[in-house]
Amino acid sequence: MASTVTSDSLVYDRSRGIGGDGGVGVERVHKYHWPAIQLNVWMLIMLIAACTIIGVFATFIDVQNILLLPVPWYFPYFITVSSLTILFIAFLLALIFQRRLLPSIVMIGGFILFVLWLVGLIVISVQLWGPNGSVNSNCNLFVFGADPQPTGQNLVTLAWLEQRSICQSWYAVFSFALVGTVFLVWIMVIAYQVFADDRR
Repeated sequence: MASTVTSDSLVYDRSRGIGGDGGVGVERVHKYHWPAIQLNVWMLIMLIAACTIIGVFATFIDVQNILLLPVPWYFPYFITVSSLTILFIAFLLALIFQRRLLPSIVMIGGFILFVLWLVGLIVISVQLWGPNGSVNSNCNLFVFGADPQPTGQNLVTLAWLEQRSICQSWYAVFSFALVGTVFLVWIMVIAYQVFADDRR
């Protein structure tokens, strides 16, 4: 096996058998040098953000069904986008395991997910801080602004605590949607740097 080191990447020729006739072919493999810590941190943060959004919106769908209310389209939308993100990370891990992770795959996949996450972030922002009957205004008026706040072991206090939990879940979803969107831009920048460094 012959190998050649070019800057921070590795190019080598690997012999492999072809067919059953005993012939030998040469497969040219190009390895890119990825910053391992940044890639691992990105995957960890994206997994946390995606799993949190899936959990919160799955709970919201369950609440809507129990209350016999229609389920807004952006609940299953963001669950689907977060699931696609998890599948994309699993695909990247498989490529890393095979040492075949290419910057182009990361940039294209990252851009597609960025657009999907950005749409979700915009919808969540409109629902949270929109002009009419926003979640934030209702939470401030009926939950955080409740005076006096309910106390004691009774159904009123339990209902208020559930409302506060729902309000806090909305803020958590917005925060993780924002983090996920920013981190998708970050991974595209990392992939571009890996590609640019290899061309030097």
